[in-house]
Amino acid sequence: MLNQEQTQLIAILRSLIQLTEGEAAQAVCLFQTHTLNRSEFFVRAGDVPQAIGFVLSGILRLYYVDSDGNESTKSFCAENSFVAAYSALLMRQPSRLFIQALEDAKLLIADYSTYRSLAESQMSLQQLNCKIAESLFIKKERRESAFLLDDAKTRYLSFLEEYPGLEARLKQYHIASYLGMTSVTLSRIRTHLKSH
Repeated sequence: MLNQEQTQLIAILRSLIQLTEGEAAQAVCLFQTHTLNRSEFFVRAGDVPQAIGFVLSGILRLYYVDSDGNESTKSFCAENSFVAAYSALLMRQPSRLFIQALEDAKLLIADYSTYRSLAESQMSLQQLNCKIAESLFIKKERRESAFLLDDAKTRYLSFLEEYPGLEARLKQYHIASYLGMTSVTLSRIRTHLKSH
């Protein structure tokens, strides 16, 4: 009998790919429930990541810290999204990225090598990997073009569209860091938009 968390994962998987009952059961068996308290890390820079996660509840922030200690937010992962330090995971190298819970979070976590072994025998999971890779590529390309082509206000409006409902749950400096601007600039943009 599937629990609520497994049912939630299957629903998301089925929104992306076609899965038989047997394939769904095999896939969800790989995932174990794991909780993170606010500020706890799923991945730290320097660690060689071993796991892929699925966010059941809460928000995780993916960010870099430069040699001067400055943080740059790469992205956020909220409910019903997969989370991992993907390039480090795929290349079996130390992550350059931190993944931290911004709220108490509940995840389903699978050992990536076990997941990959199953995916090699299941066409549906290969399709899932392809969908995840495509969505990450699109996200990355959109973000790069936004920094090259869009002004600060447009980037903020795009953030609201990409992460609906998340603004109220995030600290202003995390949003500003994601958008590549200061908190003061972000505050100015918000005030300007409210007055129009």
